[in-house]
Amino acid sequence: MPHKDTVSWNTMLSGMNKTKNPLAVHQCFLEMQRSGLRPTEYTISTVVTAVLGSVFDVLVSQFHALSVCLGLNLGTFVGSALMKGYTILKDRGGLRRVFDEILVKNVASWNVLVSGYMDLGCTSYAHRVFDAMPEKDDVTWTIMVNGYILNKEMSRARSVFNDISEKNVVSWTVMISGYVQNGKFLAGLKLFQLMIESGTTPNHFTFSCVLDACARSASLLVGKQVHGNLVNLVVPSDVILSTSLVDMYAKCGDINAAFCIFESMPMKNLVSWNSIIGGCARHGLGTIALDIFKEMIKSGLRPDKVTIVNVLSACDHAGLVKEGERQFTAMKTKYGVLPEKEHYACMVDLYGRAGKLEKAEKLIRGMPFKPDAVIWGALLGACGLHSCLELGQLAAEGISKLKNDHPAIYSVLSRIYGETGAWSTLTKLKDMMRKNRVKKQKAGSWVEDSSSEKLIKSFV
Repeated sequence: MPHKDTVSWNTMLSGMNKTKNPLAVHQCFLEMQRSGLRPTEYTISTVVTAVLGSVFDVLVSQFHALSVCLGLNLGTFVGSALMKGYTILKDRGGLRRVFDEILVKNVASWNVLVSGYMDLGCTSYAHRVFDAMPEKDDVTWTIMVNGYILNKEMSRARSVFNDISEKNVVSWTVMISGYVQNGKFLAGLKLFQLMIESGTTPNHFTFSCVLDACARSASLLVGKQVHGNLVNLVVPSDVILSTSLVDMYAKCGDINAAFCIFESMPMKNLVSWNSIIGGCARHGLGTIALDIFKEMIKSGLRPDKVTIVNVLSACDHAGLVKEGERQFTAMKTKYGVLPEKEHYACMVDLYGRAGKLEKAEKLIRGMPFKPDAVIWGALLGACGLHSCLELGQLAAEGISKLKNDHPAIYSVLSRIYGETGAWSTLTKLKDMMRKNRVKKQKAGSWVEDSSSEKLIKSFV
């Protein structure tokens, strides 16, 4: 083009922004300035939006200064982009400065300020702004609820949620999801009950959150009733919802139902395959899990780190040492997945259960990072299983450096000392436990709460 105007440059900047290439956007912006053309509000908002979350987001304050020097009106686009930039930089002062410089503030500007404070953990500031807002929309209320959830202030989130005069499916789903994220599964299920009673029709995301609550709390009966609601409401099934059902049934102990739903899915994504492979691993169906994994590879999907953890776990529970070693080697050489602590923990546990403690120790010593409590715990458990005193003490020492006076250390070591006849050492250990007031971990069983039955009746 022999002649480029501001619109031409802005079009190029916008196109590069859509390709998620912040370096190209920054270079193009510099060329535009060198050409002598004056950036517009659209130019600045596009460039700031493009660089957020990249190495160039440190330039946000410079773009802010440039906007002021050029006398640009910090309207909705430029102001919002700059406020989001200062939020990423964790600059509360910059966030507020930009907001104060916006001449005409609309509800969107106020929403960005509230959201920024929430992201920075400044919930009291966010609530003050919320109270001062001249008008609020549905997005405002959702930001407040979601912000308190993000900061784990569930009682405040529920209080704001209760104040919403006209709740829609989004607000209900955000609150239910918040309970599930924070481990309050029964509270999430009870809120779902209230949602049904209010006459609000759940969407796919709502059902996915509720099924996740059932899966993580092992509430099979409630999960079945939710599944029944899906059928009664004629909710069209998609890959996300079907995967949630597979995951729920697998984690709640009904692997046959999980198989039925998985086989009936016309389309499966990587999460779907991971759910059924992980379900088989948890149920001790190692060979079946490996067969499904091979089927997944044949379908053209590449495994991720979650897939490999599930596969190694399947080998672990089934005692398939050779296959586990093969998959552990293939994850990097064949699938390009770098081993992380979870993968090493699976292999240590696999070697430990099989009595190959020397291999487990060698693997730990050859790790590219320091072992965590899970890895040392896997070795300690194996030493307790096979009464190996030397490595047991090594594992106990490793755990104690990370977690002082962890009950598992004393419990397993006591058993090892007793089984190997080290009575004097056992006596000293018990004296130490009394001195440090260490209590033995109590065993427990997982049973479905009677509250679940009440929920089931209310869903009918």
